[in-house]
Amino acid sequence: MLITIDDVLTTEELAEARTLLAEAEWVSGKVTAGIQAATVKNNLQIPEESPHLFRLRQLVLGALNRNAMFFTAALPLKILPPFFNRYGGDSNHYGFHTDNAMRGMPDGSGYVRADVSATLFFSEPEDYDGGLLTVDDTFGRHGLKLKAGSMVVYPSSSIHEVSPVTRGERIACFMFMQSMVRDAGQRRMLYDLDMALLDLREEIGETEPVVRMTGIYHNLLRRWADS
Repeated sequence: MLITIDDVLTTEELAEARTLLAEAEWVSGKVTAGIQAATVKNNLQIPEESPHLFRLRQLVLGALNRNAMFFTAALPLKILPPFFNRYGGDSNHYGFHTDNAMRGMPDGSGYVRADVSATLFFSEPEDYDGGLLTVDDTFGRHGLKLKAGSMVVYPSSSIHEVSPVTRGERIACFMFMQSMVRDAGQRRMLYDLDMALLDLREEIGETEPVVRMTGIYHNLLRRWADS
């Protein structure tokens, strides 16, 4: 299931984040790549010791916590602290790869199972050429280049790439979530049911059938979710 969400960040949050990103130092993105991914990864990343990283993560996590669409799509149980990357110049692409299933917490406190991945864009599409995020899933191959402040959410099991940036810079945040619902098919059914319920409430209100269907959604979530 691949979902795009517009305006995750407010105008003020996006402006603050861009200021911090412009001031940040950058190192090779291979520091967080697995063995296979490291062979095709050529970008830059903000290191853990960066003084700007804490505030950047605060901005992103705060935006996610208030976003209902993100919650229903990912059903997050744990969110690995977000990372920030930059593509441009000689460090401009990330070939096809799959994300590691288990991601270590930066502070060494444990692991997060990567069920859901997301990319939050900070650069406007017209500010760079190339840099297309391509995701392969069961419904085919999807190419994405979203406006700044928007985000794409997709299964971490998907094979994906970022094509070479040939002009300008592509700056984004990438993150991994462990979902309350481990099975991607079950997450998709819950998402579709939740979206259908939203449409029905707008069309016919809180009728008895809508209330019953809402009960079905929550009973399925109780059956399938871990906490």
